[in-house]
Amino acid sequence: MKRRHRETWRCALPPLPRYPTVDELGARASALVARNPRQARLRRVGTSRAGTPLWLLSVGHGSRQALVVAGPHANEPVGGATVLRLAERVLADPRLHEGADATWNLLLCLDPDGLRRNEGWLQGPYTLGGYFRRFFRPGFLEQPEWLPDGADAVTLPETRALLDLQDELRPFLQCSLHGVDVGGGFVELTHDLPGLDRRVAQAAARLGIPRELGPYDTLYWPELGPAVYRIPRPRRGDLAAAITEAAVESTWFHPHRHGTVTAVVEAPMWGVAAVEDGARHADEETVLRRVSHTLRHDTRVLARLLARLRPHLPPGRDTARLLAPVDDYLLVCPGLADTWDPDVPDPVGAHPLPPLSTAHLAALRIAARRLALRTAGLLHQLVTAAGRDPAGVLAELDRRLDEWCEDYRDGCGTRWIPVARQVEYQARVVLAAFDLAGRPAPACSRSGEPGWNAGAAVPMHRE
Repeated sequence: MKRRHRETWRCALPPLPRYPTVDELGARASALVARNPRQARLRRVGTSRAGTPLWLLSVGHGSRQALVVAGPHANEPVGGATVLRLAERVLADPRLHEGADATWNLLLCLDPDGLRRNEGWLQGPYTLGGYFRRFFRPGFLEQPEWLPDGADAVTLPETRALLDLQDELRPFLQCSLHGVDVGGGFVELTHDLPGLDRRVAQAAARLGIPRELGPYDTLYWPELGPAVYRIPRPRRGDLAAAITEAAVESTWFHPHRHGTVTAVVEAPMWGVAAVEDGARHADEETVLRRVSHTLRHDTRVLARLLARLRPHLPPGRDTARLLAPVDDYLLVCPGLADTWDPDVPDPVGAHPLPPLSTAHLAALRIAARRLALRTAGLLHQLVTAAGRDPAGVLAELDRRLDEWCEDYRDGCGTRWIPVARQVEYQARVVLAAFDLAGRPAPACSRSGEPGWNAGAAVPMHRE
């Protein structure tokens, strides 16, 4: 057994110190299969809207299927690197496939077209300004995990490919790999996995990853443990609610009929210590008032810039793809500001805010700034893609982007988390979910990974 473990790792590809591109994902997966033809295979399970293959890397030949989906959001590339890490780790340890009677099915990227549009910042250097100026994420209705009109009405080929794969495999576990641009790590579950919160805490402490104890995404969701949240059943609602609350049907719940547990695993790019502070804040209303007023002001500024810019935009698919998320963000921002503002009594259709910790307030501040930065970055791309600035907005967009990124750095205390740490954290959480969702407990450490000592943290300076 030990000899086999060493030989497999000797064949492993060297890890990338950065995020892989779409083409690198396919090339590295092909190389891995060539080195391990008996246990690994690669097949095409669909095609994107632009004609890019959707590749599934499978490892092992067990009867129990695990499905891991990378790249559901175009601006969250960590998952691609994570599935490559998982494939090598599973190949190196037969207990994770033969011993568990399991096959690991790793979808390399669900939205390869969107990931290609982020390649301007993927390879670094990693700066907030560089990221937001080149950020791309399609509008809500073009994000392939969502089923706003139900599974039968799906038109996106990426979504259809994933639904067909879920129905083919009937996995006992599905992990959807996401990234948080600024904040901390957390997990969302369709079913409780008791003990996962402890595994998350161990991995986060070991790798210096802040856990997000009050994410904006899960503000109204049940907590299953620190940084672990229960995804509520989908319900019908308006578009604004769907965007902000993930209230519609989704590929997270579609395989529920097969007994699938879905875990959405979020790994941060830039960490913020305050998102891990679970204490009550001394002046909650002042913070909420400041955050909501700032979001309202930033929304007005961006709406004004868009109004100046829109008449000069060329028609076409490219412009429409950049405008769709801008319109989404400007749609939801006023309602969010009203919901968070203690001076606005009972906004129509809004949930009352739950008790808020310092972590919650930090997450709301980060979310408000994120919405403004993403919108400004997309507007910036609309101008720069045209090669001219007839509306005279580029200088103001640059100024706003610099100012808001500075607020993230100085006001929120962001710190870059090296890609290798993001990937290792996400991989460890997936392995923990695999263990807890039904894998027979291996004769190894509590983490589910052989030889992992959950003790002292690894110093960041040794990265």
